[in-house]
Amino acid sequence: MGMEQEEERSYSRRFILILITIATFLNPFTGTAVNLALPAIGAEFSADAATLAWVTSAYLLSSVIFLLPAGKLGDSRGRVTVFMVGVVVYTAGSLLSIFTPTIGMLLLFRFLQGIGGAMIYANSIALITYLYPPGERGYAIGLNTTAVYAGLSLGPFLGGALTQFFGWRSIFVVTVLIAIPALAYAGRFPAFLNERRPEDFDLPGLILSSALIFCLFLGLARATTPDGMLLLVAALVLGVVFYVVERRCQNPLFPVSLFTSNRVFAASNAAALINYSATYAVGFLLALYLQYIRGYEPAAAGTLLLVQPIVQVFVGPVSGRLADRVQPGYVASVGMALSAVCLFGLAAISDTTPISVIVVILAVLGLGLGIFSSPNTTAIMGCVEARFYGSASAMTAMMRSLGMMLSMGAVLVVFALIMGSTAVTPAIFPEFQKSLHLIFLAFGILSAIGTLLSLIGGKK
Repeated sequence: MGMEQEEERSYSRRFILILITIATFLNPFTGTAVNLALPAIGAEFSADAATLAWVTSAYLLSSVIFLLPAGKLGDSRGRVTVFMVGVVVYTAGSLLSIFTPTIGMLLLFRFLQGIGGAMIYANSIALITYLYPPGERGYAIGLNTTAVYAGLSLGPFLGGALTQFFGWRSIFVVTVLIAIPALAYAGRFPAFLNERRPEDFDLPGLILSSALIFCLFLGLARATTPDGMLLLVAALVLGVVFYVVERRCQNPLFPVSLFTSNRVFAASNAAALINYSATYAVGFLLALYLQYIRGYEPAAAGTLLLVQPIVQVFVGPVSGRLADRVQPGYVASVGMALSAVCLFGLAAISDTTPISVIVVILAVLGLGLGIFSSPNTTAIMGCVEARFYGSASAMTAMMRSLGMMLSMGAVLVVFALIMGSTAVTPAIFPEFQKSLHLIFLAFGILSAIGTLLSLIGGKK
C-alpha cells in the first residue's frame, strides 16, 4: 500500500512539474517569436522603430516591476493561486493581442502579459522547491530551466514561420493553445503547495521599487545622454531609499536581510546577475557580426546561433542532477568559468576567424551556461527558509531580467561611444569590430569575477 501511495505521489509531482514547465516555456517562446514579427507588425500599423522597440520593452519593463510583488504575494496569499492567476493574465494578454486594432493597444496587452509572466516566474521555482526535497530538487529545476532554453531555441524558428505563412497574430494564437493544459488542470495542484500567511502588503516598497526599476530601465536606454545619466542617478538614490525603507518594514516587499545575513544567497544572486549581464547580449552581437562582417543571410546566421541554446537544452537537466550530488555552488562555478573562457575567445575574433572556431565557442558557451543556471538556482533556493521561497524565486527571476537589461545597456553605451549614431556600413566596420572586442573583453572579466562569487556561494 505504501509503495502505491509513493508511486501516486511521484506521478503527481511529475505531472505538476510538467504543468509548471509548460507555463515557464511561454515567456521565452513568445518573446523571441515576437522579435521575428516586428517588421510585419510595423508594416501593418505603420509604426516606427522606436515604437516597435516598445513591443518588447513594454513586456520586459512590466515583468521586472511586478516580480518582487508577485513573489511576496505568493508567500502570503498562496503560491498556486498567484501562479495560476499569472497564467490566466498571460493568456488573456495573448488572446487580446490576437484582436488588437492598434499598436497602442498591442503595447498595453504586452504590458499585461508582462504582469502575468512575473506572476508565473516569481512562483514557478518556489513551487518546484517546495515540491521536491534536496537530493531531487536540482534535477527538477534543471528540467524547468530547460523549458526556458527550449523557448529561446524554438521561438525564432516558429515565430518566423508563423509570421510568414499565417501572419504575426498567429504567434499569440499558439501561445494561447500552449497555455490551455496549465489552465485546464489547475486543480491538480495539492493544497499544501498553496499555503497562506495573510499579512499587510508593503505598498511603499512597491511604489519605490517600481520607480527605481522605471528610472533604471529608461536610464540604461539613454545612458549616453544627460537625461539618461540623471535617471541612473535617480535610480541609485531610489535604491538606497528602498533599502532603508525595507529594513524598517515589518512585512517588507523583499526581506533584505536575506542579502545581509545569508552569504550564499547574496553571492549566488550576484553571480546570477553577472552571468546574465555578461552573456545575454552575445547572441545579439554575433548576429550583427555574422551578417555585417561575414556576409551571412539572416536565416543562416540564426541557424548557426542555435548551437548555444541547443547545447543548453541537453545540459540543463544533467547539471541539475549533478547539483543534487555535489555542492551546487561549485558546479555553477565551473559553468561560469567556461563562459568566461568563451567570452575571452570571442574578444579575439576577426573577419578571418574560421566559422568552425565560432561554432565551438558557442557550443562550449552553451555548455557553460547550462552547467551554471540550474545549480546556481538550486543553491539559491536551498539556502532559504520555506516561508521565503516566493521572494527567493522572484529574486532569481529579477537577477535574470536585470542582467538582460544591463547587458543590452552596456552594448548600447559602447556602440554610442565608439560608433556614434551612424548606421553600420563597411566604412565603420573597423569601429564595429573594435566595439565587439571591447564588449566581449569586459564581459569575460565580469564572468571571471562572477566565478569567484559563485565559489563563495558554494561554501555553506
